[in-house]
Amino acid sequence: MHGDPATVRKILTGLGDTWAVVGLSNNERRAAYGVAEVLQRYGKRVVPVHPKAETVHGEKGYASLAEIPFDVDVVDVFVNSDLAGAVADEAVAIGAKAVWFQLDVIDEAAYARTRAAGLDMVMDRCPAIEIPRLGPAA
Repeated sequence: MHGDPATVRKILTGLGDTWAVVGLSNNERRAAYGVAEVLQRYGKRVVPVHPKAETVHGEKGYASLAEIPFDVDVVDVFVNSDLAGAVADEAVAIGAKAVWFQLDVIDEAAYARTRAAGLDMVMDRCPAIEIPRLGPAA
């Protein structure tokens, strides 16, 4: 299963609090904007990654994962499935601990590569839905 409860819990509570959100911009109508806001409410540092490199929710943005000058714990992916595999590979390259593919972002080969590289991974789930289910300890 690509979103087993133990892995979901581990990523949301035990891997660290710096989340690079790939596809996050200042477009309030996009899902990434609201999900990033929820992650911040739960104490996560949200780092926007988008070609525009916009500051979002008070955090400086970067055009790519490789440009982030500090460690990233989780890479949250809000791009089309056909682009997601390359993002997962970049997450491995920068030393992230986990990759999270959002709802409807599915790439089985990327999942297998990412897991083989030793990262935790969740696919086709939303952390903004999952984190409240963990209760107040999250």
